Amino acid sequence: MKVLITDKMAKEAIQVLKDAGHEVTYDEEMDGDTLLKKIPNFDALLVRGRTKVVTDIVKAGKSGNLKVIGRAGVGVDNIDIETAAKHGIKVVNAPTGSTQSVAELAFAHMLALIRFIPKSDISMKQGEWLKKQLKGTELFGKTLGLIGSGNISKHATKLAIGFEMRVLMYSPHCTDEKAKKMGAKRVDLDDLLKDSDFVSIHIPHTKKSHYLLNYEKLSLMKKNAYLINCSRGGVVEDDALYRILSEEKIAGAGIDVFEKEPPTGSKLLNLDNVILTPHLGANTKEAQIRAGTDCAAEIIKVLNGEEPTHWVNKD
Repeated sequence: MKVLITDKMAKEAIQVLKDAGHEVTYDEEMDGDTLLKKIPNFDALLVRGRTKVVTDIVKAGKSGNLKVIGRAGVGVDNIDIETAAKHGIKVVNAPTGSTQSVAELAFAHMLALIRFIPKSDISMKQGEWLKKQLKGTELFGKTLGLIGSGNISKHATKLAIGFEMRVLMYSPHCTDEKAKKMGAKRVDLDDLLKDSDFVSIHIPHTKKSHYLLNYEKLSLMKKNAYLINCSRGGVVEDDALYRILSEEKIAGAGIDVFEKEPPTGSKLLNLDNVILTPHLGANTKEAQIRAGTDCAAEIIKVLNGEEPTHWVNKD
């Protein structure tokens, strides 16, 4: 069958599809208008985050042969999964492909913040020696609050335990037993924000999670606490975060995702107590290979008439 890939994809993922006997068309820069015209000719579509599979594209696919849309990653907020479900088009993803990479980036942000790594680097290259001014703190013995209880939070808990941190966890889907099994303690959101030295977010952006952390919620955090967001823009209200940071009501933040990407003109760009990265969470060689090959395998299941393991819009 015919598979269209419209985002940059690991060659290993493309090979998985070809080895299964499918014809692959690869155009990592295809725009939305072109996709709208071409999608009726394909049985499957494989994307990452750049391509926006909006309602019209889903409907155009249904008018042709489209059976499955694959997202090589976790979040599917760039795909109209509801319209796809209505038209019998399965949406699959690769929820564990980037687990390690995202969790590791969250800790990279933590360490960069508390050890002043960006400022140290810049000042050294400017000929300065700010050893006395840049006294940091340790992760050892601190409390990490994880918002979310999925695969990334599970791996983040393992890393935290390695640093001998205490782990709190909040998620509507988490039970005391599940948290305990991971090595964490389940608490409600307000208690997590009040008690944590680091708050790290690992949940999708949905209608329910939109602006979960607004000014009121962020104000519950300790003055010496740090916020880390390597999940999705929109879970944190960027304007509220700017206000909290500019008022120095928390110590700092490490942000990988934004309401608007790239965050051109964002006030966060002007702050010294925030470290920003351009949505790098899943952007490692290993994660891209895992996400691509895992999603390709899910697409193959659908094309073979089998039920996929990671079927996002099943219900």
